[in-house]
Amino acid sequence: MTTPESTSAPDAGPVSSDRPDSGPVPDPDLVADSQRFLRAVRTPDDRGPALDTVRTLIADASPDRLTELGPDERLAFWLNVYNAATGAALLADPDRFKDRRRFFGKSIVTVAGTDLSLDQIEHGILRGSQWKYGLGYVPNPFPSAFVRRHRVADPDARVHFALNCGAASCPAVAAYDAETVDADLDAAAEGYLRSETVVEDGTAHVSRLFLWYRGDFGGRRGIRRILREYGVVGPDAVSRIRYRDYDWSPAPGAFREAGGDRPG
Repeated sequence: MTTPESTSAPDAGPVSSDRPDSGPVPDPDLVADSQRFLRAVRTPDDRGPALDTVRTLIADASPDRLTELGPDERLAFWLNVYNAATGAALLADPDRFKDRRRFFGKSIVTVAGTDLSLDQIEHGILRGSQWKYGLGYVPNPFPSAFVRRHRVADPDARVHFALNCGAASCPAVAAYDAETVDADLDAAAEGYLRSETVVEDGTAHVSRLFLWYRGDFGGRRGIRRILREYGVVGPDAVSRIRYRDYDWSPAPGAFREAGGDRPG
């Protein structure tokens, strides 16, 4: 399967464990810390103590500061944390991916004092408390207090083209920044859709993400609109939509190097 090129926003600078020991403590930049978390996962020289340091910064972050994040900051922060936590877990123990239900459902990262699973971040925070198996039409009626407090106010379906769960069919990994997250998500969407969509005889064979989350995309009409919007199909080129099989083969290489092409 052809894999997309990474559409990374500029990587955060090198991970540093230095924080002022005295004097006024600067307001923590949670988005920058999330970028450092991702960079520490993707850069071999930054793993070990540097990775532990940035994980601690995110674990010890103030819940109030997390609440104060603006919409773009919140989106960039949680995208980076999801991808970094996934990469850290799979690089440490690739066998965890054999039981995907447990991998996604078990707590894997601590943010502002709360242990979170990948499912809680994706379906609770980034998708606005949607039920995982509801195809984008069924909300989760019982989100946790943490999820209710920190979920995005206006879920953006493009996150499905930015979240990498460690499988070969997942989108490329990128570091997201609040100032450019909208443009970066457009680039991620275009790159993934062009890579994963095959048009033959009036039928668009698209990523299975569109099936699993079709309500997020606005149903079949919304899927067609998105394919046209990103130039994947012409205005009248497609009469049918079919969903491709998802390649669940582990692909931890996506987390190994920052920048450049995603390994195939």
